[in-house]
Amino acid sequence: MRRMKADTCQQLLDAIEPDLEAGGQIIDWHACDLFPESLIDLVVVVRCNSTLLYDRLQGRGYSANKVEQNMDAEIMEVLLQEARDAYDEEIVVELHSDEVEQVESNVERLEAWVEQWKKDHANGQEA
Repeated sequence: MRRMKADTCQQLLDAIEPDLEAGGQIIDWHACDLFPESLIDLVVVVRCNSTLLYDRLQGRGYSANKVEQNMDAEIMEVLLQEARDAYDEEIVVELHSDEVEQVESNVERLEAWVEQWKKDHANGQEA
């Protein structure tokens, strides 16, 4: 997988770090090596059955190389392992998105987590 250059990553982190320190932010990112654990409350790794993933990627018109890279990463659990290596196991959550019902359940679960986070941090501090 292609990685951003170190200086570009640092520039990105510098730009968003104040917002991350304030809390309540959602980051959609495909790697764990950029964000320090002190800035992260929850890591969600969305997984998919490899057959379904292949069909989805093909349907999106991804190149053969990109499909292969994504398939290898999913089968080898690359992102899940990176998340487990980079953060405390208790904040790493694995969710599956094979079926529409699972996706809907995942959204509900994350919405509930965000609402609870807001309650716990109503005064800017942990409860």
